[in-house]
Amino acid sequence: MHRIPPNTAPWRSDLPYRATKRAVDVAGSLLALILLAPAMTIVALAIWWEDPRAPILFRQRRCGLNGEPFELLKFRTMVSNADELKEQLRCQSIVPWPDFRVVNDPRVTRAGRMLRKTSLDELPQFFNVLAGQMTLVGPRPTSFAASTYEPWQTGRLDFRPGLTGPWQVWGRTSMNFEERCRVEIQFFRRRSILAELWILLATGRAIARRTGVT
Repeated sequence: MHRIPPNTAPWRSDLPYRATKRAVDVAGSLLALILLAPAMTIVALAIWWEDPRAPILFRQRRCGLNGEPFELLKFRTMVSNADELKEQLRCQSIVPWPDFRVVNDPRVTRAGRMLRKTSLDELPQFFNVLAGQMTLVGPRPTSFAASTYEPWQTGRLDFRPGLTGPWQVWGRTSMNFEERCRVEIQFFRRRSILAELWILLATGRAIARRTGVT
């Protein structure tokens, strides 16, 4: 019922796509970091001003390529003990566990609400892209381990996790995790740089409309 046909494309035919995708990742993230450096400095100062004792960056273990964990970087948008409070809020999640989303999450700081609405909290992930842990466009990395996936869902782990992806553009709040996996697996098996560039443009439009990504 859940099975998605395996990817049968020859590995060698993948090389031009992989090389082009990595070139776009490096050039795009470097350009973004240079252009957005002033904004990132202002964001860092705002976070520090609200709580000088807490870290400016939030580091979270996420599920990466082939299920390998990595440290995802974000500007901190929650109180410093947010992970400890997560279990207490589990019953309020509007999506099935282990996915987690709470409406008007009480752990979010005043600065954090603005950062999330504008997606400025995601900017440090350009460093993850430069390091090769992420790509500009890929399945959004989950905060829960690959061991919690159903076998067919692990197909999304065949692709490097992204700063944005089709889920952010087509149904961020309306899709459950199963629907999200189907969309991501089918989209990235097409291996289309043009389609991924369209996702980047559509993400920019979504941010401009203040819908944000997480």
